[in-house]
Order: sequence, then C-alpha cells, then structure tokens
Amino acid sequence: MALKQYLQFKLSQKLSPQQIQLMKLIQLPTQAFEQRLKQELEENPALDTGKENDNSEDSFDEFDNSGEEFNDNDSIDTDDINVDEYLSDDEIPDYRTQANNYSVDDDEKNIPYAAGTSFTQHLVNQLNTFRLSDQQEEIAQFLVGSIDESGYIRRSLSDITDDLAFTQNIYTNEEEVEEVLKIVQQLDPAGVGARDLQECLSIQLHRKEQNSDVELASKIIDKAFEQFIKKHYKKLMQKFSINEEQLKDAIEEVERLNPKPGGSYAGNNKIIEHIVPDFTIQIVEGELELKLNGRNAPELHVSREYNNMLKGYKDSKEKSKAQKDAVMFIKQKLDAAKWFIEAVRQRQQTLFVTMSAIMNYQKEYFLTGDERKLRPMILKDIADEIDMDVSTISRVANSKYVDTPYGTKLIKEFFSESMTNDQGEEVSTREIKKILETVIEEENKKKPLTDEALSKILKDKGYPIARRTVAKYREQLDIPVARLRKKI
Repeated sequence: MALKQYLQFKLSQKLSPQQIQLMKLIQLPTQAFEQRLKQELEENPALDTGKENDNSEDSFDEFDNSGEEFNDNDSIDTDDINVDEYLSDDEIPDYRTQANNYSVDDDEKNIPYAAGTSFTQHLVNQLNTFRLSDQQEEIAQFLVGSIDESGYIRRSLSDITDDLAFTQNIYTNEEEVEEVLKIVQQLDPAGVGARDLQECLSIQLHRKEQNSDVELASKIIDKAFEQFIKKHYKKLMQKFSINEEQLKDAIEEVERLNPKPGGSYAGNNKIIEHIVPDFTIQIVEGELELKLNGRNAPELHVSREYNNMLKGYKDSKEKSKAQKDAVMFIKQKLDAAKWFIEAVRQRQQTLFVTMSAIMNYQKEYFLTGDERKLRPMILKDIADEIDMDVSTISRVANSKYVDTPYGTKLIKEFFSESMTNDQGEEVSTREIKKILETVIEEENKKKPLTDEALSKILKDKGYPIARRTVAKYREQLDIPVARLRKKI
C-alpha cells in the first residue's frame, strides 16, 4: 500500500511551463539560441537588448484582476493597482547576463555565406548544351530534380515513368526515360545520375582517358563488381588472366574515383552548417581557462517604453476598464520578459558550471590532447559533481561544441564507459578504441588482422577484451572487417 502511494506521489510531480522552457533553452546550441532570442524579442515588445542607462531601483509586486468587471466609462480607484511597486523589474538594467569570464567573440557575430548556383540548377544549365525535343527536355529536368545530394537517382525507372504521367502529364515509357537518363549521365560532375555505385564508377571510368589500367578497371567494375567489392583478388586475377601488379594498378584507378559525385559540388542544395563553438578552452601558463561564447550572454532588460506606459497610467486621474485591460496586457508582457531574462541567466550559469566540471574532470586530456588520458566519465559523474539532474547534463553534452587547442569537439565525445585492465585499474573505452585504431593502422594490409587476432593483441597490451567486444568497437569506429581491409 505504501509503495502504491509513493508511485502515485511521484507521478503527480510535474514540471512547470517555465522549467520546461528553461530545459529547452539549455539544450539549444549558440546559433539556435540566437534564433530563439530573436524570436522572443519580436514576440515580446516588453523585452529589449542593449545597455539601459536609467538605473531605477523601483520594484513591483504582482497584482491580479480578481475577475472584477468594469464598463469602459467606469472609473476605478487609483489605489486599485500599486503601480509604483509594479514598476519593478522593469529595470534590472544590471540584470546583465555578461560576466568577466565570457568572451565577446565579435568576429563571430556575422558569418559570411558563399552565394552560388544550386547543384540542381548547375545540372539544368548544362542541359541547354544538348539538342532535345520538348518532351525529352521535360523528362531530363524531372530526372535532374530526382537526383539526391550524393548525385544518385535512387528511384526505379518505372516509378519515375508513373510520376511523369501523374504529376507532369507526360506520357512516356521506360525506354524513353532510360534514353534521356543516358544524356543526364553525360553531365558534370562525372558519375552524376547513376542509379547505384557500380553504375557511378563505370560512368566515371568510361569518361576517363583510356589506357590499359583504365580499361581493365572498367572491365572489373562492369563484369565482376561483386568480386571486386568483396576483395576476392585471386578470383579476379584468374577471371581476367592478369598478374597482381596489373590488378593493383587497376584498383588504384578505381580508388581515384568519386563515389559521391554530388558531394564534390560546393554549391549543392545541402545547407552548409557552420559549427559555432559554445565554449573555448585555452591553456594559459599551464592552467586551463574556460570561456563561454559571448553570443550566449546578451544584455537584456525590460523596455523603457513599457515602463513609461505604466507611469502614464499611474498619473492619469480617471482610470477606465480599457486602461486597466491595457495595464494587464503590459503586466503579462513584463512578466514574460522578466522570466526570459532570468531563464537566459540560468542557462548561462548551467552551461558554464557543467562545462567547467567536465573540463576539470578531464584535465589531463585538455592539457595534453592525448585521448588515452580521457578518464571514464558518464553523465551521472558530472551530475553528482555539480548537483544537477542527469537530463540537464545530457542536454548540454549532446548539442554543444567546445573549441580546444586540439580542434572543435562535440562535448558528448568526452563521455565514455569504463572497463578494468589487467592491473585492476579503470580505463576509458575511448582509450581502448584509440589503441585498437592504432593497431589496425599499423597492420600489414596484405594480411589484415582478424577480430580474434586483435583481441589477442589487446590482451597482450593489458586489455582483456573479448572478440565480440573488439568487433563492436571496430564497427563503432567505422572500420570494416579484415577481408575488406585487405590490399595487394
């Protein structure tokens, strides 16, 4: 019975709208926060940015309408609303959300974006160099519009033919669509418009200046693609009656090709994302120094204009219902502005305290840049350190970047689980992955190490890791199995 009551009590606890909004603010990285700030400024005229010169120290208590009804012409008692007290936090000009440890980052205020022709338009422009009938041109433009950001057409010709009929009123057949597709595949960059990787590589090879190596590479891709991707080199040498050196030269030709021709075009349709670090860590005289990006610390205060509106209400002798309604509206906006300013301040404090704890926890790493010195660290470690909820730490870690002397890093990369080495010491799984990566880089590529062999090497180095765990770490590092790492 007691357990049931406890569960019911836990379920009844709810976050207030303000707490939910604060959590959302904390989760936002710098650029998204700036957009949210801009939106709030547009929606709430009582909120203003910049320094406020008038340092009034008035304060107000909240009042409520108590459901009283007035006619527009009714007068109300001046004492009904204590405007002097209400004129309060209107000011908080010293509610400045900047502190000495925040960098200004003036040079990051405006990020230039390169203007240019979109990838799709770049392809459409090239169609003008071909002599096409009206129907062929419409089909070609539809095909170009079906090309994804990697440069591929992922849909079947039958689906495209049906879409042309239903959406464009173009009645054609698969043969004509394929004929026009061959024209689209002549566009630059080479390989664009391919339906799969094999066709993409084949198009590029046939466009290259022909020599014995290119011709052999074309034959391999066109006639033995499955054996090629599985690296069955002996079978390839037997099939084409070639030696190891000839196969090696042909493979090198294939390796020079671009498997994603669309990605090579700088002006493609994909939005260019600029990572703006939320924090900066520097080493100053052998000590770590943390700064919060100044763009997270705007100067906010309540609008002077709204303050004057309340003063005008206070000074007026006759106070109608319409006037009181206006004051109630002003109060709502001031309350919202007041809360937003406080939420921004709490966001800054939460970000700085959390990152400071992470920096101190991983001090050895930040001083050296050696990933092997990353300590095992989970969200709860930091949450316990600064007495905050694990979900709050997660919101900071999952969406924020820190600029370090070793590059800009996503904060969640510093978190890892632990395992015990043969000395009984706890080590980070990141450390093990780094060693695994190094061992694979240094292996003989003619005879790549199997997961079993890698497990034995790690065990010899003092890390008793099972073969299946090695396989899991290898996959997380995006490293293929031994057979696919083989080179000749």
